[in-house]
Parts: sequence; C-alpha cells; structure tokens
Amino acid sequence: MVSDAFLLWSMIGLIGAATLLPRCSFIVAGQQVQLAPWVQRALRYAPAAALAAIIAPDIVLVGGALQPFSPKLLAAIAVVVSVCLSRNPWLPFLSGMAVMLAARLV
Repeated sequence: MVSDAFLLWSMIGLIGAATLLPRCSFIVAGQQVQLAPWVQRALRYAPAAALAAIIAPDIVLVGGALQPFSPKLLAAIAVVVSVCLSRNPWLPFLSGMAVMLAARLV
C-alpha cells in the first residue's frame, strides 16, 4: 500500500511539472517555433484582460452583491474619463480619489 506522504509529494511534483513545462516550452523552443499572427495579436491584450479581470469585480461588487452605483464605480468612471481627456499621469489618481471621497461623504 502506498503511504499518504508519497501520494502527497507525488501530487506536488506532478502539479509543479504541469505548471513548469508549458512555461518552459516557450523559453526552450525560442525562435524555432513561431505562433500564428492571430495568436500574437490576441496575446497583446492578455495583460489588460488580466488586469480588468482582477479590478472589475472589486469595482462592481460590494460585499459579494452587485451594486451598480458604488463610490468605487463612480471613481473608476472618473479615472477612465480623465485618462481619455488628459495625458497627465497624476490627473486620474487625483480625480478618482476626489470622486471617491465626495461619493462616500454624500
């Protein structure tokens, strides 16, 4: 009979290999394997999509429930508008904080 410790460590090893091998495949293959152009275009949006997937639930959910007009959502809208209107790196920060503070005080 196989011990529990062996099963645990073999599972940890298999999970580690399952995450390490796909990541290493791009490094090992290098320039020998080219991705299709449409895949390369799609991968350009991966960082923005990951960031949106992390931030969006925090903006629209309050206590696990959907709240469409929360102070966070109003601040996020102010940030997006200020980014679109100005290239100033401080304006989105200041406008978002000002709108969040005003919305929480009201």
